Amino acid sequence: MITIEKAQQTDEPTLHNIMQFYIYEFSQYIPAIKLEENGTYKPFDLSTYWTSHCHHAFLFKLEDELIGFAMVESMHDDEPNTILEFFILRKFSGKGYGRIAAVELFKRFPGKWHITQIEKNHPAQAFWRSTISKYTSGNYSERYDEKRRSIQEFITP
Repeated sequence: MITIEKAQQTDEPTLHNIMQFYIYEFSQYIPAIKLEENGTYKPFDLSTYWTSHCHHAFLFKLEDELIGFAMVESMHDDEPNTILEFFILRKFSGKGYGRIAAVELFKRFPGKWHITQIEKNHPAQAFWRSTISKYTSGNYSERYDEKRRSIQEFITP
């Protein structure tokens, strides 16, 4: 059984640790991502997730094992809900856990959604198209911005 837990500030070290795998995976699409001198990737600044009412960090667990995370910016000032970061560890990918987590996030934040993937990340584009299409019964739009990022937009039913 997969669970989606809202991360607390005390979870920050755990988030930083799992984000190292995320950044490593992402580095194949952005060559500018490089290891720091200490052999780790530069950590994300997570302070906003502990101080802002519209930034939310989540940890995904399968039973007691950490399998992924998501960073969400919820609707505010006419801006839609957005998945800022989303990751499932490779050994758990392709098993439906990402879809379950994504749908749970859609349910937790009803309203307009805007989900973006970089141009070269074809697996992410396929995942989000499939997940959103199934969730909305095909009722979503897709466009590309000036940076050739794929963007899906929809409203939760």
